[in-house]
Amino acid sequence: MLDYRALADSLSKAEKQKKAISCLSDKFEQFNMEMGYKVQQELVKSKIESGHRVTAYKMGLTSQAKMKQMKVNSPIYGYIFDYMKVPNKGQIQMEDFIHPKVEAEIAFILGEDIEGSNVTGEQVLGKTQWILPALEIIDSRYENFRFQLPDVVADNTSASRVIFGSHLYQPQDFDVDLISVSMTINGEIIENGVSSAVLGNPANSVALLANMLYEVKKEKIKKGSIILTGGITEAAQFKKGDHVITEYDGMGEVSFYVQ
Repeated sequence: MLDYRALADSLSKAEKQKKAISCLSDKFEQFNMEMGYKVQQELVKSKIESGHRVTAYKMGLTSQAKMKQMKVNSPIYGYIFDYMKVPNKGQIQMEDFIHPKVEAEIAFILGEDIEGSNVTGEQVLGKTQWILPALEIIDSRYENFRFQLPDVVADNTSASRVIFGSHLYQPQDFDVDLISVSMTINGEIIENGVSSAVLGNPANSVALLANMLYEVKKEKIKKGSIILTGGITEAAQFKKGDHVITEYDGMGEVSFYVQ
């Protein structure tokens, strides 16, 4: 039987020491999704025991571009912790990462609880109080950013940092599936995308999360919860000295500097 806490600790150590490790599926041939989520559960438990707080849910691999980029075929979920938040227009240190990438997302803040196994995107929109633009920095703890789907689940979906926009917006003021984004690094356009890339509508990503959590854990997503819905575009690499700015149609800019 696998020691799930020991595997979680190996991933935590890789994150803290900024040293990539080999995939768990390379070591354990039968490593599957159920095992991946068990490792993730131990990883989350360990972080909470060390004093950190979960501040948001995150969906991963929710766009065809991301699934193609990562050579996988199913969305997954993980968690954002308090230490991962970076202020808009703030700075990050390149030394804090292994091989980071950034992607543009839309975040949802719920105004009501969501619970059940057949939640729809339309229901999600009806229960969403706010949406806001966000940048997520992902940083796989595996060598060469290479992994199977159970591996990245175990690694808390490569969660590393998040930068939220400075303003909240009401979802009814937008066609949530038609929000365009443009990411530049040092003034050069790197990625363009439209929010419909996320499962047709980012609200569908929240619905999928609600369904997954209920089916697996009988868990609801509570009022006030923040959900990152997944990358609208492929994740872009950056380096020390870069200035990353993403413009969201009707929602302003989210940016950070790399020191």
